[in-house]
Amino acid sequence: MSTYEKTLIPPLNFSMVDSGVYRSGFPNKKNHAFLQQLGLRSVLYLCHQEHRPENIVFFEENNIQIFQCPIDGNKEPFLGIHPEAMINALRHLLDVRNHPILVQCTKGTHRTGCVVGCLRKVQYWSLTSIIDEYCRFAGPRMRLLDQQFIEFFSPVIDYDASHAPRWLY
Repeated sequence: MSTYEKTLIPPLNFSMVDSGVYRSGFPNKKNHAFLQQLGLRSVLYLCHQEHRPENIVFFEENNIQIFQCPIDGNKEPFLGIHPEAMINALRHLLDVRNHPILVQCTKGTHRTGCVVGCLRKVQYWSLTSIIDEYCRFAGPRMRLLDQQFIEFFSPVIDYDASHAPRWLY
């Protein structure tokens, strides 16, 4: 194994969301050693296109299940995120049988930020704290439509409470 393969480099915008839940942008081959250290059980992939072939191979070799829950970008009024898609994504996060889980989209900012923001609503965070966290990852490219979606998202999610993470209560 080369030094390059041993170096632990996190993916773009990587961060821990809560115990057993992480977020990031698309990983590439240089991030695989880092991701392997997390012992991931699953990946919540928020894009429509397929994952890169080298990532699919990595996930298969490490028995990491991919949940593809496409969430549309919130770039145009009336063409944004569907609440059903968000609820589907959150169900995967609220089941510890999927943990440790990595939530990811292209850069780990907008779609991932919306999913994490809606998860924070489920956790009863204040809206100010949720939007602050969203803005820290989105930076100057924050989207007001994302913030509006998070603000008006109603976290009524049917999930199996017997498999809910401890941090939910």
